[in-house]
Amino acid sequence: MPASSPDLRSSAARAGAAVRWGKANADDVRRELAAQRISEYLQKTLASAPPLTNEQREKLALLLHGSIPSGGAAA
Repeated sequence: MPASSPDLRSSAARAGAAVRWGKANADDVRRELAAQRISEYLQKTLASAPPLTNEQREKLALLLHGSIPSGGAAA
């Protein structure tokens, strides 16, 4: 996914440089980039969607916590 915001482009450049130069913190920088990409995607998606129900929000929160089984249904 192409970086669209200036902050995201900066993070992508930082991650690329960290990986390219074998920096010890490369995994941390890549993890932060992934979190920023997910955050930006969620913000755009939620801005164009109707309001979510509490149950839908809870399912999404569980997904972010890694608590939903691979079948996708909340326990």
